[in-house]
Amino acid sequence: MTGEQPKYERRTVKSVRGLESRTQTRWEQDGWELVTMTQGRLQSQLEFRRPNKRVGRPVLIAAGAGAAALVVVIVLGATGVFGSDEDAPAEAKAATTSAASAAAPTTTAVRPSEVAAPSPTTDVQEVITAENSPQFAALLQLTDTCDASLAAFADGNEGRIVRFDGSIGAMAPHGSAKTRYDILIGAGDFSETSALGPAFQFNDVNTTYDMHYKNEGPGRIGVGTNLGISAEVEDYNADQCLFHLKPVATSFR
Repeated sequence: MTGEQPKYERRTVKSVRGLESRTQTRWEQDGWELVTMTQGRLQSQLEFRRPNKRVGRPVLIAAGAGAAALVVVIVLGATGVFGSDEDAPAEAKAATTSAASAAAPTTTAVRPSEVAAPSPTTDVQEVITAENSPQFAALLQLTDTCDASLAAFADGNEGRIVRFDGSIGAMAPHGSAKTRYDILIGAGDFSETSALGPAFQFNDVNTTYDMHYKNEGPGRIGVGTNLGISAEVEDYNADQCLFHLKPVATSFR
């Protein structure tokens, strides 16, 4: 008989150009197989697969056979095929009685208050801060906005949330738009003479509703405004040395 074809689960992963081999190695170490790679100008898309894990049939068959054998022994013993109950040794009678008790279904009333409520999921990734991530703490102290570590951090943490104190270093309209802007964010308080950290950028955002303000502040924001920032990691543009973030929550400091 022809064996069944294996079934696969699939994952699609994005990687910064130039770091595809690193991403491929990391996933292959977890048992994934690279199927296709599509390269874009800034990012590459890698598709992986690995076989679904299933419970083997031999285990299920063996378990079913054992249960059937137990039922046959109990039935034959009860009908006298193996001899009358009076002729059986005391040890055999005890074993038969115990097996029959184990095989007999039991019904126990359960009150609703005794049914455990499902536990909430705990698979929630922690927000990245300088306090819980030495790697992110080091990034916030960089003076080179084109440092190679920026691409590695963005690739490894795409979609996660980072939180830090920052300030607006530059702000310009996005293309020809009148109410949307590209906002350059530096780490720490604003300074006219020095700047630390990556060149974070909010790209193509409205300064009213896209920023998700959490407290009252001045009537407008601009160069020099100090902010508390929570944002989603999007990508790192190695050509422009820009680290793109998507605002999640913004507070005035």
